[in-house]
Amino acid sequence: MTSSTSKPNIGFWIISIIALIWNLLGVHGYLQQTYNTEAFRMQYSEEQLEIIANLPAWLIAAFAIAVFSSVLGCLLMLMKKKSSILLFKIGLIAVIAQTYFNLFLNEGKQFYGTMEYSMLIMIPIISIFLVWYSKKSATKGWLS
Repeated sequence: MTSSTSKPNIGFWIISIIALIWNLLGVHGYLQQTYNTEAFRMQYSEEQLEIIANLPAWLIAAFAIAVFSSVLGCLLMLMKKKSSILLFKIGLIAVIAQTYFNLFLNEGKQFYGTMEYSMLIMIPIISIFLVWYSKKSATKGWLS
């Protein structure tokens, strides 16, 4: 049985803070896209903006679920709460849905560049890592 009074090491705090920043950037991206800001529109061509404007509602919902549940997961992990695991799992499911769409269903794949493909790889890897790391942290007694 693990002790819930174990003190997390410095790596735990570094990973938790970097993960929070990463996911806050995701929230920023979601809000930029949702509110169709000037900064967002400047990143894409007219063809790409048309495709983005016609994305299915479930995909936009998955984006919101992924970023907001992961931010909450990070905040709970910083508060050393085991419930962060559930939120990271919810975020991962949403990330998997998004990744599936972007790899197999998105009509705008022809516009993908290095950055888009890099993100298609990095986002699921980081999401999987956060699920694994939060479980490992709970096992070590850092989360209660």
